[in-house]
Amino acid sequence: MVSALDAVGLVVLVGLNTLLAAVLTRVFRVRLATRWGSILYTLALTPLALVVVTLLLGQALGPDLGGTATVFGVTVLVPLTLGVAVDYFWMPAPDEVEVPDTV
Repeated sequence: MVSALDAVGLVVLVGLNTLLAAVLTRVFRVRLATRWGSILYTLALTPLALVVVTLLLGQALGPDLGGTATVFGVTVLVPLTLGVAVDYFWMPAPDEVEVPDTV
């Protein structure tokens, strides 16, 4: 039986990973010149960062999900999908954002 504390911990972990995935996707879209570069970096480096966060925080926050595939799916694939969707569908494109001139 899953306790309320385990459920809240899992929601926090998934939320943190989703936020991290959205921020990393935005950084790659802004900093890299080509569209394919940002896609490849997002698909290669973001899951690695999410796995590291899951390994570090999952021991303290998350419940026992039963298996490696379930943990990877719930704490890496779902947040990666949500984070990329947030950046691509709800945030303006990097070209549309006006940046003030710096001296």
